[in-house]
Amino acid sequence: MSTTNEAYPIVCRHAANAAGRDFVVGDLHGCVDALRYLLREIVFDPDCDRLFSVGDLIDRGSQSEEALALIDKPWFFPVLGNHEEALCLVAEGAMRRSVWDGLGGDWAEALPDRVLRAYARRLRTLPLVRVVGSGARRFNVLHAEFFGDDGALDAGVYTERTRQQLLWGRELALGSGIVERQAGLSPTYCGHTPMREIGRIGAQIFIDTGAFAMTGKLTVTEALTSRAWSVSVERAVAEGARQMSLP
Repeated sequence: MSTTNEAYPIVCRHAANAAGRDFVVGDLHGCVDALRYLLREIVFDPDCDRLFSVGDLIDRGSQSEEALALIDKPWFFPVLGNHEEALCLVAEGAMRRSVWDGLGGDWAEALPDRVLRAYARRLRTLPLVRVVGSGARRFNVLHAEFFGDDGALDAGVYTERTRQQLLWGRELALGSGIVERQAGLSPTYCGHTPMREIGRIGAQIFIDTGAFAMTGKLTVTEALTSRAWSVSVERAVAEGARQMSLP
């Protein structure tokens, strides 16, 4: 299933992975060295495994353009994050550059406008939601938060408020969201709000562990299991991650 509007897909559906494993990675924020390390740790097989991303590939870390290049990897399946949204809005003239700089977008100051617009066009092809599998083996991937059941998520007919919550919402993470509003929602992987460790609130599993921060780390989890792997950028680099190749 793919529901679209004029600009970009809203919801993309993926069949269950019968051949390999599915993983979900937290907010990358330009920390590709940490991802290289973790892919080696989990013995990732690009021929049969898949890596889903909760978005926020860019900003704050030092490898935003390398992170954007992941979008074209056949094994990588991201959703749009609020930082990608900011890049698009700047490229489209709908957000001041200074606002994005405040979010960590200063890495792009030297990029020609044509390059920024090309990135925006590519990012506008990303969905807000990915739905994987069905029944008891179903899980969802989105950036921030969603209140509703699987049917409402699948429909992709979102108000502007709901769209903003999908990209920017923190009610659930900050304790002001009503968990009961997620009745009927399958396990849903999200990022956006950094946590010290993976944690679940309502139907949502928060896997952003602050990869860009000095005391943070990047986390990858195997979907619908308790298995997870984390590493700081510092440790990944110290153990030779920059010499490791991506699949």
